[in-house]
Amino acid sequence: MGASLSLIQARRIALAAQGLDKGRPAGPVSARAVGRTFDRLHLVQIDSVNVLARSHYLPFFSRLGNYDRAILHRMASTHPRRMTEYWAHEASFIRPDHFPDLLLWQNRKWVGASGMDPELRTDVAEKVLAVLANSKPLTAAELTAGIGHVEDRRTDNWGWNWNAVKRVLEHLFEEGLVSASSRTEQFERRYTLSAKVYTALDGGGAQDADPAGAMDRLIEAAARAHGIGTVRCFADYFRTPMKAAAIAVEHLVDGGRLEPVSVRGWDRPVYRYVDARLPRAATGRALLSPFDSLVFERRRLEELFGFHFRIEIYTPEAKRRFGYYVLPFLLRDGIVARVDLKADRPAGLLLARAAHAEPGAPADTAVELALELRLMAEWLGLDGVVVSPVGDLAASLAEAVAAHETGLSALREQA
Repeated sequence: MGASLSLIQARRIALAAQGLDKGRPAGPVSARAVGRTFDRLHLVQIDSVNVLARSHYLPFFSRLGNYDRAILHRMASTHPRRMTEYWAHEASFIRPDHFPDLLLWQNRKWVGASGMDPELRTDVAEKVLAVLANSKPLTAAELTAGIGHVEDRRTDNWGWNWNAVKRVLEHLFEEGLVSASSRTEQFERRYTLSAKVYTALDGGGAQDADPAGAMDRLIEAAARAHGIGTVRCFADYFRTPMKAAAIAVEHLVDGGRLEPVSVRGWDRPVYRYVDARLPRAATGRALLSPFDSLVFERRRLEELFGFHFRIEIYTPEAKRRFGYYVLPFLLRDGIVARVDLKADRPAGLLLARAAHAEPGAPADTAVELALELRLMAEWLGLDGVVVSPVGDLAASLAEAVAAHETGLSALREQA
């Protein structure tokens, strides 16, 4: 057994690995800084909910502050791509070098065409691949029209009621044969052949690669992004099988890339990435997306920070405890509050619909959260922050927001 760490030390290792242990960079945020942040995270999860901002934008705001979201569009849609889409921790933007390894371990069939009539699936797939081989990237709707596919719309189908073309496209996406070249303003994928996105691939596959080596690389990337964690933590990052992940952890320990450690209060084997930093202090401040990689693995989150978190988007309104789109608030080395946020774009306002403090939250929680909300409003192009009187932190937060606005008004008058 290696070093014995306190819980605070383990927290700081985790925060440093995720780029959340210190204040944001001063001055304008460069494309290089955004790229470095993504390289550190390895992936960001995609989610369709846009009540505040698309989920993949938020991790970069949490770590960098007011940055230009167009940088991400360029990273994901222009050569040489720094971000591509695939299944990882759910649908995600990933580093392109992880695609061949993930492809070897991909076994999802939940949104594709595995339940379709085989003849229809084969026919549609052949037509789709033929069109994409000789065309610019196309949306599912454009491909439906391009191959002349017509079908009656069903009202008894699940989810988004996708037609056969969309289902086949997702099946081909799962198999790694087609990829997203870019997204429309409505966030629809523009599909193209994977070989056109991953230009180093031979035919878009990784059939000759080594599955064990692929798993070792994925788990090492997950361990680097965590800094410290368990086999379950590392497996969850890319949603890889536990048994294979455990074998990879053994390989990484034997190779000197992971070190077994003990963390007071944890009852499971814990591993520290060999290059993980342990800062003397954590000085950061951030609102975290419900889909942020720091909060992926809920048991780890509770063990590290004493913070129980549940995404309540999918919970009936009457059963929600804290709100609809709730963001944890990280202050220094603790998660000290949570706030339900909505961007009211027509009114130009950031709405804090509820604000709750965690037990033992420091005295400056409301003031620091008010500053963070103001920064988020600026990043989203909103004019102000409005706090609803819901939650035990709401009153002091509203007061802090008002005081901040008064201070800004005074500065404007002096200028």
